[in-house]
Amino acid sequence: MINAKLQLADFAYAVPPELIAQQPAPRRDESRLLVIPRGGPIEHRRFTDIAELLRPGDLLVRNNAKVLPARLIGRRAGGGRAELLLLRPEAGPGVRWRALAKPGKALRPGIGLEFGSLAARVEAKLPDGEVVVAFSVAAADFPQLLEREGRMPLPPYVRRNERTDPATLAADAERYQTIYARVPGAVAAPTAGLHFTDDTFAAIAKKGIAVADLTLLVGAGTFLPIRTDDLDAHVMHAEWFDLPPATGAAIDACRTRGGRVVAVGTTAARVLETLGGADGRAPAGRGETRLFIKPGHRWRVVDALVTNFHLPKSTLLVLVCALAGTDRMLAAYREAVAERYRFFSYGDACWIERGEQ
Repeated sequence: MINAKLQLADFAYAVPPELIAQQPAPRRDESRLLVIPRGGPIEHRRFTDIAELLRPGDLLVRNNAKVLPARLIGRRAGGGRAELLLLRPEAGPGVRWRALAKPGKALRPGIGLEFGSLAARVEAKLPDGEVVVAFSVAAADFPQLLEREGRMPLPPYVRRNERTDPATLAADAERYQTIYARVPGAVAAPTAGLHFTDDTFAAIAKKGIAVADLTLLVGAGTFLPIRTDDLDAHVMHAEWFDLPPATGAAIDACRTRGGRVVAVGTTAARVLETLGGADGRAPAGRGETRLFIKPGHRWRVVDALVTNFHLPKSTLLVLVCALAGTDRMLAAYREAVAERYRFFSYGDACWIERGEQ
C-alpha cells in the first residue's frame, strides 16, 4: 500500500564514505552486478553476466547522449577565480548559455570572464541562482574551444586535485563517457552505460537481443537535491529527449514477440515512461520531460532496468524504489553496503526487474 504522502526521509540509507568510488574499475565491465529479480533472492554477480540475464527477444534501450566538457575554470576580470558549469544553450543571438557559477555573489551581470582562449561575460542572474553567460566567440568555433578549455563535469563526490592529477583528469575524459555516446549536450553521464564494452554488446548480439538508442540530454536537474520533505511538491527540471522512429518500431516489435524492454539507465527509463502508452509501447517523439517517477507510478514500458547505485534521498533512488518497491530496494542497498559494493557514478551496477503493480 502506497502512503498518500511520500516523505523524503523514507528514501534514506547510510553509505560509508570509503565505498564511494573515486575511480572506475580498471576495465568497464569488471564491475560487480547486484541482481534484484522480480521474485526470489538477491544475487551477487559480475557485469560480464549481463547477457545471461537477458532473454532472446528482449530489447535493450540505451541513452546515446554525449557529455560535454561543461566545467570551465578560469578567472574574472579584476582577478579572482571563476568557475562555470554549463547547463544548456540559451536562445537568442550569439553563443549564450545558462550555467551554475562560483563564486555566485561575485559573478554579477557585466562581469567579464576568461577561460583560457574562451572569453565571456555574465549577462544576467536568474532567480533560481543560475546565470546567463555570453561567450565572445563565433558559434561555429565554440564546440572546438569548449573541447580545449572545458573539463568533464564529474560529480562533486568524485574528488580530483586539479594540479596533481593531470593523468587522472585525462582518463576521466574517456571513462566518464559511454562507448556509444553520439549526441552532444549532456552535462552528466548516463552512468549505467559506462559498464558496457564492445565485448558486452557482442555477447548480447550473439544471444539474439536487439539494441536501440534514444537521447536524453542529462541536465543538472536530474541530480539536484530534493529540497522539500513532501515528494509531491518537488518539481523536476526539464530535459530534452528524442526517441527516433527506429526505436519506436523496435519497441513495437519487442512487444509483438513477447520480449521485455530493458532500459539502460534511469534517463532512458524516464523517456520511455514519458511517451509510454497503456499498450506498453512508446512511439517516436521528442520534446522536454519533467517526469518524476516515484512509488505509485504505473509502469507502462520498462520491464527491467540496468542502473548504478544512487545517492540517498535523490530523485534517482526514488525512481528505482518505484520500480522494485521501496522496502525491497532499500534492503538491497543495505545488503550492497554489507557486501562492500562500490557506489555512485564510477561504482558498481544493478539489474532491477519491475515488481508487482
